Amino acid sequence: MPVTADSCPRKSARAKRSVDGRTPLRRVLAAVSVLAVTAGVASGCAQTDEDAASIVRTTTAVAGADMAGVGRDTRTACATPIAAERSGTWQVAGATVPADPQQIVVLDTAALDAVCALGLWKQVVGAATVSGPAAQPDYLGTGIAIIPSVGGVGSPDPARIAALHPDLILGTAGAAGADALRSIAPTVLVGGADWQSRFTGYADALGRPNAAAKLLDDYRTAAHDAGAAVAANFSQASVVRFEAQGMQVQGDDSFAGRVLADAGVQRPGAQRGKSFPVGSLGSAADRAKVEGDIVYVMFDGPDGLSNGQSVMRSADWKKLSAVSDRREFAVDDAIWHGEGLTAARAILDDLKTTLNGYDGS
Repeated sequence: MPVTADSCPRKSARAKRSVDGRTPLRRVLAAVSVLAVTAGVASGCAQTDEDAASIVRTTTAVAGADMAGVGRDTRTACATPIAAERSGTWQVAGATVPADPQQIVVLDTAALDAVCALGLWKQVVGAATVSGPAAQPDYLGTGIAIIPSVGGVGSPDPARIAALHPDLILGTAGAAGADALRSIAPTVLVGGADWQSRFTGYADALGRPNAAAKLLDDYRTAAHDAGAAVAANFSQASVVRFEAQGMQVQGDDSFAGRVLADAGVQRPGAQRGKSFPVGSLGSAADRAKVEGDIVYVMFDGPDGLSNGQSVMRSADWKKLSAVSDRREFAVDDAIWHGEGLTAARAILDDLKTTLNGYDGS
């Protein structure tokens, strides 16, 4: 059995836990209604009765929309370790980086997703955490969740980072406190026009550019195959994100929109362009902006969930043909509104179980 972020999670001073390899949708959805069951789980790692996993199962619907990805199996979300391709040091984005960093600090989920995809999560000694009840997105696995925090995403604590003695700090261009971070360790802040080019930048900093190119080729093949398996070109998928107030259509420029395009999923005419806000659904013209053969909905935190539930229970929402045909699905915001190869693969998994393959009876 391969060693993954779920199969043999690293013990830390903050947590000691084993896993059953299954994770709910984002915990903000689980907060609606959950059933927690404690059980022992057999795996390739030695466990004791004290290490019994806590299994959390979410509800299967939110405001009438079935959830995609319930009980997602994350045992192989993170790859097995990929060997370094270089030796010595070299320059990346103005920083002199080691060939095979062993003490990595990551500043956001995009960088953490890349480290996960390259199988280097055990070399992460600190990571910025996301807001909400979970320190890190569930889709990356519970091994990731016990990595020590270096502050919140967007507000890393240089003192905490320095105490970890990293040999590489990895994040996204524009990260706060860049000058202070560069005084601690080589710091690579990756930019780029789209998530695939940014993933390539992370891999270059981690000394695995050839592996990254192969992983992206494999992803593109998987996207094509997933789309073909569900006849993606015959459906127009609408993607809507509920915020604390209002909602936003996720257009071709969004992460979800780009992954759908990779799989050959068509978009409604109104959504073939940049993302845009939708104020209300009071008229047929307004509803046409979010209508589709199938509608995927996500929620921006607890406030987005509350707003989304209110809208989805309204008479105007129920006038959508996708809703009346029971072809609406709630998806994990951390995945569909995230970034990275691991998240993109998870979207493909959701498509395979929802698009043109759903029995609404």
